[in-house]
Amino acid sequence: MSQTYKYSYKIGESLLRSLSVYNVGYQKCEPGYQWGPGIRDHYCIHHIRSGKGTYVVEGKVYQLGKGDTFILYPGSEVRYFADESDPWEYAWVGFMGAEADAMVGATVFQREQPVVECNKIATEGIVTYLEEIYQVRGTNYKAETAMTGRLYLLLSIFIENKGQVEQKQGLQQMYVRRAKDYIASSYSYPITIEDVAAYAGISRSYLFRAFQTYQKQSPKEYLTAYRIRQACRLLKETQLSIAAVAYSVGFEDNLYFSKAFKKQMKVSPSQYRKE
Repeated sequence: MSQTYKYSYKIGESLLRSLSVYNVGYQKCEPGYQWGPGIRDHYCIHHIRSGKGTYVVEGKVYQLGKGDTFILYPGSEVRYFADESDPWEYAWVGFMGAEADAMVGATVFQREQPVVECNKIATEGIVTYLEEIYQVRGTNYKAETAMTGRLYLLLSIFIENKGQVEQKQGLQQMYVRRAKDYIASSYSYPITIEDVAAYAGISRSYLFRAFQTYQKQSPKEYLTAYRIRQACRLLKETQLSIAAVAYSVGFEDNLYFSKAFKKQMKVSPSQYRKE
């Protein structure tokens, strides 16, 4: 019998409210190992890496194996246990937040069908993102945003028929709002549009289309405009040098900052401060 193990990490109270990782880990179970019956107060996705086991929820019984994925819904009584002869090994992530219901509602998971079989979806990304969530774990803001970014990418794998879902659930607006929130919290760092798209859980090209639809500008234009607005505030309210203002709002090149500022405000930073 192969050696059993369990690695888990619980985040506790999160700094993020829209969507946050609650716990993450992976485990090689001993034969017959069982959790429940019980309920969770958050969503939890389990992906089976090897072996077999049984998932019981709302009176339904699912026999599962390598590559299958199942989800626990908040408030649903469940139990799941490893096979006696070939016990499963799985990775999991628990999550919660204001966007959790909408995100899960847009996926292939349903309360009536909380299981996705391996032949219904490509599993490579699932394993990768679960591992990355665990690798970047932590309780500071940087770690939490990194975990949430990977969680968005994980959930996006399970979203089907995106065009129909977006029309029904407003997911495209959600992606834009999420990207804007990230920009608002991270604009002072040298973030890139790739960073913004990764946090939102979508590709750069998809983020571009979403911003063009709802903001009538590109993500890069929005980021630059946001930084310039913050620079205006600093120029009015502080005595920081122009170079310090530029650095404080995410511009590492003072000359580029001056050109971008003048393009948007029609005057140079120093002229703006005088006026």
